[in-house]
Parts: sequence; C-alpha cells; structure tokens
Amino acid sequence: MIEGMHNSPVTVDAARTWSIAELAAEYDVTLRTIRFYEDKGLITPERRGTARIYHPRDRVRLGLILRGKRLGFSLDEISTIVDMYDAEPGEEGQLVYLLEQIARRRDELEQRRRDIDETLTELDEVEARCLADLRALRHR
Repeated sequence: MIEGMHNSPVTVDAARTWSIAELAAEYDVTLRTIRFYEDKGLITPERRGTARIYHPRDRVRLGLILRGKRLGFSLDEISTIVDMYDAEPGEEGQLVYLLEQIARRRDELEQRRRDIDETLTELDEVEARCLADLRALRHR
C-alpha cells in the first residue's frame, strides 16, 4: 500500500542494521535530521548504550519520511502515513485517508503550477515592455 511512497520495494536482510552515520550518508541528510525524526517519534532505533542501532523498519520509515517531505506533506500527515506502514495493509480507512491526502496535495501542486505559469506570463510582459522602452531610449 505505502510502497508507492518510496522508490521501490527493496529486499533487505532482516538482521542487517545501520548506524546513524550510515543512514545519514545513504539518504544524504544530517545526523541532526535523523535525530529530529527520532525525537518526533517517527523512527525508533534500538539503543545500545549511547549508540543508535537502526533496523530495516527504521530505514524504510526514514525513506518514507523523506519522500513525504519532498512531496510537501506535513510531519503530522507523514506520521499518519508512515504509521500505516506498520499497520495491517488494506484497511479501508487507511486507504481512504491516503487517497484524500494525495488528492489534496495534487490540488495544491496544480494550483502552484497555475500560479507559476501566470507569474511567468506576467514576467514575459514586463520584460517585453522594458526591452521596448530600452530600445526607444537608445534610439533618441
């Protein structure tokens, strides 16, 4: 269900673990970013003394979080969606929620596209007037 939120389903050895530095390097984020998501309860690494040990579940969740951020979802929305990753797949309420969030985000992005297109048109018009005025000034 949520697999569409990350690049592709990846087969990972269930016993494999990662350090915070390894995950940061893999996802090209700072250690602070990963600790922030941990503080928010979005990922929950195992603790061995002061070391954080990340399991495949944490790695997948981090990927989902980062994808959600790139798509413009809020942390609350991401939290709900990422929590679905752990839930039994196919529950109607989960699917409906995710579809609603996708539709809402799509509407926002389409509005931004319209705003950008309108702004570009306005800039073209201003640029054309400036160039015409500049030509007129140079030919006096």
